[in-house]
Amino acid sequence: MACRKVRPKPELVRLVRLSDGSVEVDTGGKKAGRGAYLCRAAECWQIGLKGSRLEHALRTSLALDNRDQLIRYGRELKESISGEGK
Repeated sequence: MACRKVRPKPELVRLVRLSDGSVEVDTGGKKAGRGAYLCRAAECWQIGLKGSRLEHALRTSLALDNRDQLIRYGRELKESISGEGK
């Protein structure tokens, strides 16, 4: 979504808007709701969560704590990826 690069689906992280309007990471890729995808690159998460790009894609407004939760997940994802090469 943010970097606009075409990647195989398993390389992407799905975010889903729940019925209450909150957004969470859909690790299984099967949750019901409007979804958007981000690649695992930190830049993609920064772009997606900056401003209202993700909110626009999911047609919702992110609460501050929800946005912080997604930012933390993106950081943890980055750390786990950098640890794979060791």
